[in-house]
Amino acid sequence: MLFLLSETINKYIKEIKDIFKKIVPIKYQIYIRQVYCFLRSLLFFGNKFICPVCGGHFRKFLPAGIKLRPNAKCPLCDSGERHRLLWLYLKERTNFFSDKLKVLEVAPKWFLQKKFKNLSNIEYTSIDISSPLAMLKMNITDIKFPDLYFDCIICYHVLEHVEDDYKAMSELFRVLKFGGWAIIQSPIDKSRKKTFEDPNVVSCKAREKIFGHFDHVRIYGYDYKNRLEESGFIVRVDDYIAKLPDIFIKKYGLDKNEYIYFCTKPRLRNG
Repeated sequence: MLFLLSETINKYIKEIKDIFKKIVPIKYQIYIRQVYCFLRSLLFFGNKFICPVCGGHFRKFLPAGIKLRPNAKCPLCDSGERHRLLWLYLKERTNFFSDKLKVLEVAPKWFLQKKFKNLSNIEYTSIDISSPLAMLKMNITDIKFPDLYFDCIICYHVLEHVEDDYKAMSELFRVLKFGGWAIIQSPIDKSRKKTFEDPNVVSCKAREKIFGHFDHVRIYGYDYKNRLEESGFIVRVDDYIAKLPDIFIKKYGLDKNEYIYFCTKPRLRNG
């Protein structure tokens, strides 16, 4: 009985959210979301957890995911485990916050986009095929920028949604400058050597059952690195989180199983 009541409540909440998104302009949606997150965060203030993205201190993070993960989402900025790991990696292992860079982000998150756009050293562009958050509506399989345009690309948990991921990878490679770098991240099933995909699975219900999410079109295995390399990238699978003390991993609410796929485009050889 309680389960059915919970399902009914969730259904109505989803319907209300859908109506809200249709009638409220995106810029006001973001503002309202930020106000809501701020007020929500006050309920979780404490010193057990720290979000490196927004700098908030909390007694706990929020649960998140289809199968709820405890202490996963920041109450103030909505960042998840992978976003906090990305932020730390960008700060500690890259020139993202120091050098003058033309940056492309695919499928932006509002809390990262807000931060990135405010960086004085960054010339920032975001794209997405449907998200109203993106600065430009653009398909990752047909990026409307010249060759060798960007110094840096962030494509975080996107390719598992893209039917022609090889084409998307080749486009990312094309618009990246020689010597440029990209973080091209996707969820990896570490029990699989090879990626599993089936183009005959097209319905949302079937995809959720087979791939785990209604909008995923494959489950990547360990050959994800090989697929990126086939597009021309030099790929370093960086187990960066393994080098962090356990106390930091717990305090920042990170996922120990998330590797960073750091991809570079080889420099053009003279002659």
